[in-house]
Amino acid sequence: MSTGVLIAAPQSRSGKTTLTLGLIRALTNAGRAVKPGKSGPDYIDTAYLCAAARTPAINLDAFAMSPDRLCSLAQSDDFLIVEGAMGLFDGAPPDGRGSAADLAQILDLPVLLVLDCASTAQTIAAIASGIINHRPNLRFAGLILNRVGSVRHETMLRDALAPISAPIIGAIPRHENLRRPSRHLGLIQAREDGDLETYLDSAAALVADNLDLSAIISQSRTPHAAPKTKRLPPLGQHIAIASDDAFAFTYTHMLDDWQQQGAQISLFSPLQDEPPAHDADAIFLPGGYPELHTAKLAHAATFATTMKRAAQSGTTIYGECGGYMTLGKTLTDAQGDTFTMLGLLDLHTSFAKRKLHLGYRHLDPINGPFTAPLAAHEFHYSTTLSQTGAPLFSARDAAGIEFGTMGLVSGSVSGSFAHIIDIRSDTP
Repeated sequence: MSTGVLIAAPQSRSGKTTLTLGLIRALTNAGRAVKPGKSGPDYIDTAYLCAAARTPAINLDAFAMSPDRLCSLAQSDDFLIVEGAMGLFDGAPPDGRGSAADLAQILDLPVLLVLDCASTAQTIAAIASGIINHRPNLRFAGLILNRVGSVRHETMLRDALAPISAPIIGAIPRHENLRRPSRHLGLIQAREDGDLETYLDSAAALVADNLDLSAIISQSRTPHAAPKTKRLPPLGQHIAIASDDAFAFTYTHMLDDWQQQGAQISLFSPLQDEPPAHDADAIFLPGGYPELHTAKLAHAATFATTMKRAAQSGTTIYGECGGYMTLGKTLTDAQGDTFTMLGLLDLHTSFAKRKLHLGYRHLDPINGPFTAPLAAHEFHYSTTLSQTGAPLFSARDAAGIEFGTMGLVSGSVSGSFAHIIDIRSDTP
C-alpha cells in the first residue's frame, strides 16, 4: 500500500494548482507512479492533474461521499497526491463541511501547506501558526513558501517561521509566466491547452529545483483503508457518452462504477457530427461548454437525427448541465443569438444574461432513470427562459433547505443542471 499527501492553502489563488501539477509531473518524470486526486466537485483541475500524471485523476468529495467511499477510492499502489479546493477549511455552507481539511482527516493524509508570500514577511508566521493550531488533530507534512521575491525575502520568512512545528519543504520564486488562461468556469480545459506539456514540464522543473521531494515522500502517510462501497448504477448495459470540447465533464469514479458493474462505454463527438453507437441502450450528454459551440451543434445533422431516433425508440437519454441544455429546444449564446438544439425536452435556456448558480444539491428522484437518493453539485451561469414537463428531482441545498424541483423528464429523455457525484452518503 502506497502513501500520500494533500496539498492545500489558506485561500484560493495561492498557487497550489501549479505546484501540485509541478510536483506530480516532477515525481512522474523521476519514475514514481502517482495517483492524482482533487478535493471537491471539480472537472477542470482534475483534467490537468490527469495530464500531469499521465493517468486518470479521481475526485474525492468529503461533502458528497461517505468516509468509506472516500477511503475506498483513495486506495492505490501509487503515491497519492490530492489537491485541495479553495482554502484549507473552506467547505459547504453553513459550517464548512466537506473541506479539504475534512478530507485530510478522513483519509489520514498529512497536509502540505502552500503559503503565498508575495505581499508579506514576518506576518507569515501568524498565518501558518493560526492554520496549524486551528484544528490540532490535523497533520501537516510541511510548508511551501510560494512567490518568494528574493534571497533576503526568503531569509526573513524562514526566520519568522523557525518556531513553527511544521518543516519548510522549500521556497518557490515568483513565476508569473506559469499562469494559465481561464474562462467563466475556471481554467480553460486541459484538452484545449495547446501549450500544456510545456507548462507542465516548466512547473515540474520549478518544483524539482526548489522543493525537497524526498522530504515530501518521507512525510507522507498511508490513507485509511475501507471496504468497497455502493457504486452508482449504470444507465444501461452499453452507454454512449458524448466526449469533446463541448461535453467533457465526467467523473472517473462514475465511469469506473459503471464499468465495474458490467456496462460497456463508447464515446462519440457531437461537435464532429458523430452519432452515438447504434446498439447503445443509454446515451449520456455530460456537462461542458455547448454555449461556446452553439452554431456547430445546431448544424450537426447526423447527431440530431440519431438522437431523435434513439428517443423515439425508447433509449435512455440523460443530460447534465450543458448536456441538459443541448437536449432542450433552444440555446441562446452570450451574444444573444438563439440556436435550435435537439428539442427532446421542452426547455429554452440562455447564456446572454449570466447569473451564477452554485452549490451542492441533495437530490431525490421523482421520475426518470434514477432510483437512489443522490448527492450532486450545480455550477453554471445559464438561465432557464422557460420549461414545461415532469420534474426529474426534488432538491435541497447543502444546508438541507428545500430547493424545489430540478430538471425535466419526457419519455425516456431526462436531464437537469445538477452534476451527479454519488449515491447520497446518508443513504442506508
